[in-house]
Amino acid sequence: MGRLFGTDGVRGIANKELNSTLAFNLGRIGAYVLTGETRHKPRIAVGKDTRVSGDMLEAALIAGICSMGAEAVVLGVQPTPAVAYLTRHMGLDAGVVISASHNPFEYNGIKFFDSRGFKLSDQLEDKIESLLLNPENSILNPIGAEIGKKVEIDNAVHGYVDFLKRTIDVNLRGLKIAVDCANGASYIAAPSVLADLGAEIAVINNKPDGKNINVKCGSTHPEGLQKLVVESGAHIGLAFDGDADRLIAVDNRGRIINGDHMLAIFAKYFKGKGALRKDTIVGTVMSNMGLDIAMKQEKCSLVRTEVGDRYVLEEMIANGYNIGGEQSGHIIFLDYNTTGDGLLTALQLLAIVKEIGKKLSDISAIMTDFPQVLVNAKVKEENKGRYMEDKEIADMITKLKAKLNDKGRVLIRPSGTEPLVRIMLEGEDKTKLEEDAGNLARLIEQKLV
Repeated sequence: MGRLFGTDGVRGIANKELNSTLAFNLGRIGAYVLTGETRHKPRIAVGKDTRVSGDMLEAALIAGICSMGAEAVVLGVQPTPAVAYLTRHMGLDAGVVISASHNPFEYNGIKFFDSRGFKLSDQLEDKIESLLLNPENSILNPIGAEIGKKVEIDNAVHGYVDFLKRTIDVNLRGLKIAVDCANGASYIAAPSVLADLGAEIAVINNKPDGKNINVKCGSTHPEGLQKLVVESGAHIGLAFDGDADRLIAVDNRGRIINGDHMLAIFAKYFKGKGALRKDTIVGTVMSNMGLDIAMKQEKCSLVRTEVGDRYVLEEMIANGYNIGGEQSGHIIFLDYNTTGDGLLTALQLLAIVKEIGKKLSDISAIMTDFPQVLVNAKVKEENKGRYMEDKEIADMITKLKAKLNDKGRVLIRPSGTEPLVRIMLEGEDKTKLEEDAGNLARLIEQKLV
């Protein structure tokens, strides 16, 4: 069996890889590990997105938490960053989110936060996984009055909304904003916070039915939002993913503003305010080469990490940086929250647009993208990390790197959440990049399916 925890918790098809038994055991062992040092009855927040499988997994997870004598503080449907914030704000001992983020609705996932609202380290996840697979006899089930219970918190999302409003000091009156909630966890919080701040809003995909989360909408499919922005004359569009920990923006001309462009905007603005620690932002190996150039022009530094907002966060904490993120729209403002937060990112971007008084299309011109081609090769789960073991694949990758030399990049990596090998080529000629990436993807699929 491979490692249970991926780059963002435990994920799989609900009721198959991620079934109720596994959810119960994750709740049970997670509660044991994360609250082992408490000298009071532990309290653990539980939130979820809008997937139909959320109720099933929530019930099993709560049962596991209570079986360890902990109290499950049930928050209902919440953005992932809301659970991180509320765990910290309410003084709870840990938090759990049931979500598969941007993945299709049939998938779900379980990820933990510690008492400070941070995602768990690899070491803590390894400890939970080890105990789950090899239970210790010393782990005893409490009985009688020591069994835990669940406590449901009504309207917990309003505490998160109030927090978000305090992160900016301008109102949004005069801005017309198009919003795509991806039929996910932001469907209440996003319209609420924007309306409270005075914006005129047009909202789509805010009627979740458990099966339409991320379906041709949200941050992974912003085409509908782009159309809405242009047709409605909106100043800006905001697209969230299923659990609202990422944001993709759309400018007034209907063009995509991804995480790299937002990082460039934030770096320039916050450096100008003296609020960008060490004049440095943190990105990943996927960050476009154009971001490097933009940062040099602004006399800022870009530090790169592995793909995954957890690695961005680790770098930020280790070296005292306060802004970082991914091209996919996970942006972390460590001065405000402990994880990627789509709504927080949206408010920071909107505040800049309002304060500067320029169109987002003009502000985002700080950075010019190099052509970047992304292709997924579908392979067997157990083979996705073995692409360099095949000589023909390895030779093709080596030739591509030599071909691009210092005018481009080749990045091949296994997906942390799906049975895919992700291929990224970056350079000057998009047509040639698409051809080369397609050939490599076909070869990988032939060899590793």
